[in-house]
Amino acid sequence: MVTRLLVAEHEAPTPRASAWDLTPRERDVLACLRSSLTSEEIAGSLFLSVNTVKTHMRAIYRKLGVGGRRDAVRTAVQRGLL
Repeated sequence: MVTRLLVAEHEAPTPRASAWDLTPRERDVLACLRSSLTSEEIAGSLFLSVNTVKTHMRAIYRKLGVGGRRDAVRTAVQRGLL
């Protein structure tokens, strides 16, 4: 029992999901942000409501730790998400 506990302590931790793990739909919205589309244009192109687009944008900003569209796109490019 003690041996198992000691071995378990020294095993590599399992990787945790990174804070910027985006859903497929959030990635779609982010790609549209890169194209400088408005929320209304994104909604139309992805067949979503404007409110849903804004909800996805808030989630993207939170996950990337940014405050706006430009920062989201810049950070996503730097991290290889776009």
